Amino acid sequence: MKRQVRVMEGVTPADIPFDTLIAEGRPTLLRGLVADWPLAQSGSPREAADYLQRFYQGRPVTAFIARPELAGRFGYTADATQLDFDSERGDLGGYLDRIFGGMDEDAAPSIYIGSTDVDGFLPGFRTENDLAQGHALFASHPPLVSAWIGNRTTALAHHDMSHNLACCAVGRRRFVLFPPEQVANLYPGPLTPTPGGQVVTMTDIDRPDFERFPGLREALAAAEVAWLEPGDALYYPALWWHQVDALEGFNVMVNYWWNRVPDFIDTPHTTLLHGMLSLRDRPEAEKRAWRAMFDYYVFGDAGRPAAHLPEAARGPLAPLDEAGARRLRAGLLRRLNR
Repeated sequence: MKRQVRVMEGVTPADIPFDTLIAEGRPTLLRGLVADWPLAQSGSPREAADYLQRFYQGRPVTAFIARPELAGRFGYTADATQLDFDSERGDLGGYLDRIFGGMDEDAAPSIYIGSTDVDGFLPGFRTENDLAQGHALFASHPPLVSAWIGNRTTALAHHDMSHNLACCAVGRRRFVLFPPEQVANLYPGPLTPTPGGQVVTMTDIDRPDFERFPGLREALAAAEVAWLEPGDALYYPALWWHQVDALEGFNVMVNYWWNRVPDFIDTPHTTLLHGMLSLRDRPEAEKRAWRAMFDYYVFGDAGRPAAHLPEAARGPLAPLDEAGARRLRAGLLRRLNR
């Protein structure tokens, strides 16, 4: 885990090279991108917390609480049938007081207020702390903007379905990132339950057990590491696995999620689950044949399967639009409900 991610200096919110970043498909640290945010310029952690409170209107937030002996790692019980932490809803100010009240105590619990919609819970925050949204990318695909607030915590390696620009506003963070091809070597946990909606690794990448998880050696050899100071931002592509360590007694991150597909496109996770139902347990020869079929119809040139057909005969092979998506979804529902 010694390879550092690529670093870009001098990028401002007005000139983020989204097209280049997405086309190249590699994590990139944008040094100082949001250093001008008032939150990033707070003089102390307590001042930063008080600044956040200015925007909070009392709507209960969701907090995850982990016992001190878990050292901030939010994962599974030993038998992987349950989560090893608690979740609750409450007042943001109350959780901030708990964080600061236990900041100097070794026996304090880990508190993690994750993926909190900024516009819904902190209205007005983005009028003072935001990225320039004039880029055509955000005009056609508005981002979901979320806040992550807590003390020293670790979000175990997982992947997101969307591109991400993670802005470190308070405290320091470490990201360890893995290409999507390393999924098998990260030994994902069960599909349910999950700590935050996504499957997370069963491994400990900082104290690896290579006897139990031998493939982790290969994953770690492919890993990239980014260390973020307040004001830094990290871009990483959709489906890259990433572990996120919040390193200070109080930390705040704001991230922007977006995807470049229309809203009528379904999530591939649905396809994955149906693949388990329909393909996984078939004979190997059949699975090889279906792999070729998927390469032709799904993963290959999208125009090829319909190129030799008259336009009126193309049906779902034609480029997908909203009406076509509705018809395809209706047909799938009829088949699934047979």
